[in-house]
Amino acid sequence: MPERTLPASPPRSPERLPRRLTAPEYQALAQVPPAAEWFANLRNPGTRRIYQADLRDFMGFVGIEAAEDFRTVTRAHVLAWRQDLEARPLGGATIRRKLAALSSLFEYLCNAHAVPTNPVKGVARPRSEGYEGKTPALSDAQVRHLLAAPKGDSLKARRDRAILSTLFYHALRRAELCALRVRDMTERRGVRHFRVHGKGEKLRYVPIHPATAEAIAEYLEAAGHGERPSSPLFRPVRANVIQDLDGALQPSGVYRMMKRYAKRAGITVERFGPHAARATAATNALDQGADIAKVQEWLGHAHVSTTRVYDHRKTRPEDSPTFKVSY
Repeated sequence: MPERTLPASPPRSPERLPRRLTAPEYQALAQVPPAAEWFANLRNPGTRRIYQADLRDFMGFVGIEAAEDFRTVTRAHVLAWRQDLEARPLGGATIRRKLAALSSLFEYLCNAHAVPTNPVKGVARPRSEGYEGKTPALSDAQVRHLLAAPKGDSLKARRDRAILSTLFYHALRRAELCALRVRDMTERRGVRHFRVHGKGEKLRYVPIHPATAEAIAEYLEAAGHGERPSSPLFRPVRANVIQDLDGALQPSGVYRMMKRYAKRAGITVERFGPHAARATAATNALDQGADIAKVQEWLGHAHVSTTRVYDHRKTRPEDSPTFKVSY
C-alpha cells in the first residue's frame, strides 16, 4: 500500500508592516538622479561640503545645469578644467582632491549605468610634493609649553588642559574630539580607551594616556557632568549664539582655543592649528619606535601612504648637522 503523503501546510502570510512611505514619496524616490544618490551617500559633513564646492566649480566651468548633463562630459572637458585649475593659485593637493571628487561621482554614475565611462580616468594629476605634508609638527619643547599654557584652576583652564592633552597624546581629529561623549571613555582589557567615531563612520579604540586621564578627571570634577554618559565630553563654558552649555564644543571653538594658546606660548609656526597636534603626535610616536602600521591604525587611516604624510622625522631641526658643528 503506497504511503500517503500529507498535504503541505499552507504558507503563513507574512506579518504586514505599516507603510512608512506614501505612494507619491515612493515614486519621487524612484526618480532621484544617480548624481543626487551619490551626494546623499557622502556621510561625513566635511566631505559633503568640500565635494559640493568642488563639483560646483566643475559644473560652473563646463556649464552643467542639470544632473542629466553629466552624460555629455568627455575627457576633453576634464582636461580643460584641470588646465584652468593649474592656472589658479592652487596647490597640487587641492587640484588632486577636486579631480578625485569628480572621479568619485563618475565611478558611481558608471556603476548605476547612468554614463558609459569615467572621463576622469587617465587624466594625469599633479605629482605629490613628497611624503611630508604641509601640516607642521611641533618640537617636544613647544608641546610642553603649549600643554602648560592654560593657567589656573578655573573650569575653562581645566577643560582646555584636558583638550590639549587629548589632542597631543592621542592624535584625534578635532571633529572626533568634539564628537566624544562621556560614555566614549570605556574600559577594554583593563585599560581605559577612547571610543573614537572617525571618518567614514569607522570606529576605533585608542588607549587613554595617564596624563590625559588625570586632566579629564579634574575637568569633569569641576564641570559636573561626568555621571551623564550621553553628555558631550567637552562642552563650552560660555553659551553663544549657536551653543548652549549642555551642547558639544564646536570644532571652530577648538581651533580658536589652540591659536590663542599658541600665541601665549610664543609659537609662531606657519599653518599651525589642531591638525598640527595630530602630525606632532604621529611624528613623536614614530620617533619613539612605534610601528608605522600601528600608527596608521591609531590615526584611523585607510592607507599607510596617508600616515607617511604625517611623518616629519626627517625634518626635525634638532637633528640637523648644524647642531653637531662645534669649534
